[in-house]
Amino acid sequence: MLRLFVRLVRRPLLPAVRLWRRNIQLRVVAATLLISLSVVLALGFVVIAQVSKGLLDAKEEAAQSQAAGGFAVAQEKANTPATVDGPDATDNKVGRDASTWMNSLVKQLASGGQTAFEVAALGAGTGEQSQPGAQGVRGARASGNVDPTASVPISLRRAVNHATGTFKTFSEIRYTSGADKKEPEPALVVGKRLTDINGDPYDLYYLFPLTQEEESLNLIKVTIVTAGLFVVVLLCGIAWLVVRQVVTPVRMAAGIAERLSAGRLQERMKVTGEDDIARLGEAFNKMAQNLQSKIQQLEELSRMQRRFVSDVSHELRTPLTTVRMAADVIHDARVDFDPVTARSAELLAGQLDRFESLLADLLEISRFDAGAAALEAEPIDLREVVRRVIDGAEPLAEHKGTRIRVLGDSQPVIAEADSRRVERVLRNLVVNAVEHGEGRDVVVRLASAGGAVAVAVRDYGVGLKPGEATRVFNRFWRADPARARTTGGTGLGLSIAVEDARLHGGWLQAWGEPGGGSQFRLTLPRTADEPLRGSPIPLEPEDSRANRARAAADAAASDTGAERPAADAGDRSSIPPRSPVAGAQSVPADPTALPGNGARVVARPAEQAQQEDRADGR
Repeated sequence: MLRLFVRLVRRPLLPAVRLWRRNIQLRVVAATLLISLSVVLALGFVVIAQVSKGLLDAKEEAAQSQAAGGFAVAQEKANTPATVDGPDATDNKVGRDASTWMNSLVKQLASGGQTAFEVAALGAGTGEQSQPGAQGVRGARASGNVDPTASVPISLRRAVNHATGTFKTFSEIRYTSGADKKEPEPALVVGKRLTDINGDPYDLYYLFPLTQEEESLNLIKVTIVTAGLFVVVLLCGIAWLVVRQVVTPVRMAAGIAERLSAGRLQERMKVTGEDDIARLGEAFNKMAQNLQSKIQQLEELSRMQRRFVSDVSHELRTPLTTVRMAADVIHDARVDFDPVTARSAELLAGQLDRFESLLADLLEISRFDAGAAALEAEPIDLREVVRRVIDGAEPLAEHKGTRIRVLGDSQPVIAEADSRRVERVLRNLVVNAVEHGEGRDVVVRLASAGGAVAVAVRDYGVGLKPGEATRVFNRFWRADPARARTTGGTGLGLSIAVEDARLHGGWLQAWGEPGGGSQFRLTLPRTADEPLRGSPIPLEPEDSRANRARAAADAAASDTGAERPAADAGDRSSIPPRSPVAGAQSVPADPTALPGNGARVVARPAEQAQQEDRADGR
């Protein structure tokens, strides 16, 4: 269920992920967007914090100055000596009790604010709200319908009641209920302990609304956000334009390179200007021109070579036929010649046979080079092909003292293949194994698994030196140039075999170790045009030195103390058992996509080689 959920979640995201991976312009713009957004956010927070701090500091400084002046005026009025009736009787103590004087003081102090601040007075005490019906100075009073007890925080009242000096804090101005009741608004509250006309203490508070500062800060925030978004969009647009100027020529070059690789060698980049991109386009066009010229030269040379090989092969057939007829007459009459002439007639007939084989191989190679080789695939049983090959190689095997063994032929091994070409490949492998096997057994193994069939030919002869497994399929290549060809080979057999395997969509690979023999493996798809994903037979045989050393180490590690007979390291003539993977399921894809590639040659140490040579009696 978890895998199903992950698959369902990932499926809609696959197009976006694919676009993200393939579009460098999108990645650059997205990175620019994230980085610029981060920078703008950080810068916005810093600017807003600095502006907010500046506004509040300025407000506090102005509020403290205003409140200090109001506190001085209030205390001065409380300390004014009593006078008799006069025009300023409202400011005198005569005929005024403390409550009336306090109301007059609050109204007088608030009248100078012009809505810039409000004034509230509270009776001295612990900060609790006055009881209903309280008279005199203990009654709470304020200007502008302000609720003094709700607007002045208790913490500030307690600080003013228990200490001297001026105190301030941030709070909210709350208004009393009514038809024109206002909503609470933030404010700075400044308070101080004073004395009234009777010398009794009371608390006077100035409430400075912060509405204007809040509006200014909101305006600044909106401006910063708008400018930040504009800057981010502008940076993304600039990044998109800049990257587009660089990516567009690169995309054009990539598209033209793909078309060049597809064979359209006339494609060129459009070059405008004299900048670095233009120089890149000119260099790319020059490279494509030189590449096209070289490819055309190579194609022409290849055509000439193929035509030459084909023409020579065809032209040589007529004189070869005449020479062949004359040689047959001489060969039939060799009994009447002296021994030297008779031997010469036999050598002539043998070399003419080899000459004819060479011409046939050259014609076949020319067909492969020209792409004219045709595959006539049909369902065949590889066991029948192997039997025909072994029957044809028996005379040579008897002459060499070699025994050919077949493993894995108990079940049909069916594949869609060209019987003639497969037989030619296997004949070449078996004959080479007999010729280089030094009289030891040759093992032919068949296997089928999944969508592949395989035939492996194993010998225990001279083997292959390091690096020879990849060169053994080259034309006219010989591991030992001084070694004589006893079978009259042309040196083109393995090259033709590789082409036959490729024509089937299969693999022909080699493995070998010096003095330990070699193994050639032909792997074909069970169905024509089906891609190969693996081979049912391992390329390195189970009886190789490396595998035997690993098996010995595993046996020694798991040995419980019982004595086991030591295996003869030099006995290379023993027949290995049938591969346990012959009936196994499909194996992972073989990394050797080309014949011969990936074949591993195990080098034999000098001391081990001497020990094995002594074990063989050499």
